Amino acid sequence: MKSLAFLACLALAACAARPRTSPSDRPNIVVVLVDDMGFSDIGCYGSEICTPNIDALAANGVRFTQFYNTGRCCPTRASLLTGLYPHQAGVGWMMADNGHDGYRGELSRDSATIAEVLRPAGYGTYMSGKWHVTKHTKPEGPKDNWPRARGFDRFFGTIHGAGSFYDPNSLTLDDAQIVPGEGFYYTDAITDHAVEFVEQHHAQRPDDPFFLYLAYTAPHWPMHALPEDIAKYRGRYDKGWDALRKERWQRMVEMGLVDQQWGMTDRDPGVKAWSEAPDRDWHTKRMEVYAAMIDRVDQQLGRVLETLRRTGRFDDTLILFLADNGGCAEEYGSSGAIKPDPRKPVELQPMGPDELQTRMQPRFTRDGRPVRTGRGVVPGPADTYIAYGKGWANASNTPFRRYKHWVHEGGIATPLIAHWPRGIARRGKLEPQPGHLIDIMATCVDAARCEYPAEVGDRAVQPLEGASLMPAFAGDALERETLFWEHEGNRAVRRGDMKLVAAGKNGPWELFDLTNDRTERFDLAAARPEMVAELAALWTAWAERARVLPLTPYQKPRGQKFSKKRRFELQAGADLDRSEAPNVSKKSFTVTATVRTNDRDGVVVAQGGSSHGWALFLHNGVPHFAVRRGGVLTTVAVDGAIDAEMHTLTGRVTRSGTMLLQVDDREARGEAKGTLAQMPGEGLQVGRDGGSAVGDYDAPFVLEGEVIVTLELPRR
Repeated sequence: MKSLAFLACLALAACAARPRTSPSDRPNIVVVLVDDMGFSDIGCYGSEICTPNIDALAANGVRFTQFYNTGRCCPTRASLLTGLYPHQAGVGWMMADNGHDGYRGELSRDSATIAEVLRPAGYGTYMSGKWHVTKHTKPEGPKDNWPRARGFDRFFGTIHGAGSFYDPNSLTLDDAQIVPGEGFYYTDAITDHAVEFVEQHHAQRPDDPFFLYLAYTAPHWPMHALPEDIAKYRGRYDKGWDALRKERWQRMVEMGLVDQQWGMTDRDPGVKAWSEAPDRDWHTKRMEVYAAMIDRVDQQLGRVLETLRRTGRFDDTLILFLADNGGCAEEYGSSGAIKPDPRKPVELQPMGPDELQTRMQPRFTRDGRPVRTGRGVVPGPADTYIAYGKGWANASNTPFRRYKHWVHEGGIATPLIAHWPRGIARRGKLEPQPGHLIDIMATCVDAARCEYPAEVGDRAVQPLEGASLMPAFAGDALERETLFWEHEGNRAVRRGDMKLVAAGKNGPWELFDLTNDRTERFDLAAARPEMVAELAALWTAWAERARVLPLTPYQKPRGQKFSKKRRFELQAGADLDRSEAPNVSKKSFTVTATVRTNDRDGVVVAQGGSSHGWALFLHNGVPHFAVRRGGVLTTVAVDGAIDAEMHTLTGRVTRSGTMLLQVDDREARGEAKGTLAQMPGEGLQVGRDGGSAVGDYDAPFVLEGEVIVTLELPRR
């Protein structure tokens, strides 16, 4: 079998050898990416959610049954845009620089985006929606990795990865950040600008094709939807997630999307049986809003399709529809007590008419109402900010195991619909051949009859990893040998129909025959040790080649040593590298800070970032203590603000995960899931957070004033 790299070279050579044709012979290309949507969440993949426009694309195009993403939002976007594995594109994890080229948190300079390849070939290039491939989200930039600097003629959307649908942070038009207008709802606004871009292109460049990257943020948390859409699903989910999984499984079998002999996975161990779940009425309301968000995407995509018809471009447009990862089990904002406390009066704090939203989770709506989180908050309106939860995510990923973050099928399997009336003769067919995000660039290059460059400007770029899906559109074979994955230490390799997969960097390899067991129920590793060794060696060779190693920040690089100090005494301005910072991995610790400041907001001391870390900080003068463990944030706060006099703040994490915050004579408690599971990937700073944010604030969140910090670790 030919290697994947060799096949990619052959595909590029074939593309380069084609005779050049006039622009009218090449299709417009629209790539539609939705956010945090499970494999079974649209009608044509087994869902009860109303998606007639998406379903019509499937009925008149090709549905892939084994297409893959990377298991997480920003790595998927980096891979889709570049045709490379995410580590090669610089985004092996999230938006933090972990000191290695595979984990820079920035789209790499030795990669090319689809827009950078298609624009020199005569395409207009447009994007509307979520970018999320740079850590620089502030209005002042830097902007060298924003969309217009990476090949797009026009851009509307968000640079950051998540936010309110009514008031998203980093909302940007071209290169300037803007304030949303009255009646703003992000799904609709993404569509408004996509339609505008298509209409303007058609009016100004009627003979040229265009590329549109349409990146909706729905149905990613927070669960925000419009009342008329929510109303359509009232009562639909009263039977619960167990019944929903069975309903979807049966439809998927009838459609031929799954093989009945595989069987459906058991309910996830972390999900209670519906009959035993508390707060069932609240759970149903969360799913109603989630369904409404997907319904709205379909409605808005219908507007884009109508624009293509109205401009006479529909038949000459290749449309690719897919999702960035599997359903999301994160319980963001939906655990613990309702905050702010509904029993206490809260003063309205409206935002100014020109004030930019800078927070992923706003503290107040633009008209001044506090944004509520906690178990029991009914989502939908702008003053709520919660997720739909693990039980429904388990149903979204029917019939597969696990979720977003993991590289079992539930994390990486996505619908892919390909629709192109003049380019795809098959109608309503299922395509079982495996494909991957790395193939999207190669497919666009192939369809556009252009050349993939060795350089973009003065930058040399890496060769493509993917292969064109065009043969599969026609029902022909894709010559592919192996596909690979890694995210947060979760690893997988698929060769043919055999898949080797592990959960976590220390998790054992599991082996599955996907022909007979796509739901990964029967581990063959013990019976096939030679196959395990062979595939594991392939994975390791790929990881060494593709900038995956070392698995940062999930294990320290070879030879890296962490500090052995047990006591640290620091002052304002201190900035410790990761190797010099306290080694808090799997340890209890106590941090004490004496603070005198006139500032009401800012970080007293922080170590780590948005995956693992801890921070003491002030908001509105109130001291907070935050701990991040595997991306899950737990925050405690004392009652009442401090004044500008000297105060002592003490934060403690015990071996069991109990969090204590003492401020003078006041105390607050909380429960994390244990000590920090591993050494934070970023260093420690006093008076600011120098990397990605540990707590619910926008880094660096500087605090001016006098700060003295003492941190103590237990003796061995």
